[in-house]
Amino acid sequence: MRRSMILLLATACATQQTPTATTSTERLEHTPRHNEWVQVSHDGRVVQTYVAYPEIATKAPVVLVIHENRGLTDFERGVADRLAENGYIAVAPDMLSGMAPNGGRASDFPTMDAAREAIGKLPPAQVMADLNAVADYAMKIPAASGRMYVGGFCWGGARTWMFANQRSGLSAAFPFYGTGPQEEAGIAGITTPVYGFYGGSDARVNATIPKSQELMNAAGKTFEPVIYDGAGHAFMRSGMAPDAIEPNKRAYEQAWVRWLDLLKRR
Repeated sequence: MRRSMILLLATACATQQTPTATTSTERLEHTPRHNEWVQVSHDGRVVQTYVAYPEIATKAPVVLVIHENRGLTDFERGVADRLAENGYIAVAPDMLSGMAPNGGRASDFPTMDAAREAIGKLPPAQVMADLNAVADYAMKIPAASGRMYVGGFCWGGARTWMFANQRSGLSAAFPFYGTGPQEEAGIAGITTPVYGFYGGSDARVNATIPKSQELMNAAGKTFEPVIYDGAGHAFMRSGMAPDAIEPNKRAYEQAWVRWLDLLKRR
């Protein structure tokens, strides 16, 4: 049985260089990399998907990025570009494709709250079908190496667990502050290591960690959650803001170091 533990982190490792935050919009405006929108069709649906490509000479692994409960925004697109900056093809589907007024996507909702309401009404089967279709598309990209990871935030963090539970062949899964499975059926199909990222001041989500840990341990599967001391929910978004509180900023920087290191090692 693999050992897993929850680590409480207050400071970054002194030997590691932490990345510098910038706004997602600034990153997207000035990126030198090729980023594009593609339309992934399946079963009568079209999933608008943002794809960011690295500037490398060899084929690259793919990271499937699952957005928060407000739909695909500049935040997740900025995450995709940063992953591309580090050598990965990042694909970020808008799960609200076709669900906005007049058949639009997340950016076509009048308010973020309207997008959140729509997210809550998405049929689970449609969500998984969309993710699988985008994953299938990504694996066929000529520049893709055949290796795939999945990571998601908040709503997307919970769906990261769900996707890993029904998709074989993944190299690793990275849920960021998403609620974890509480029943054996929620981990039965997982065949890849799961590495979690959580804010210390996020009791709602963190209350699900012990049971997820128990289930994964009992099944002999790897789940390694890290809790960042003092950080709140959605610290990967709020931690890069100019007025970010120190715990969120520190968690944002530490989480990027850990994520990129795990991607390299897996």
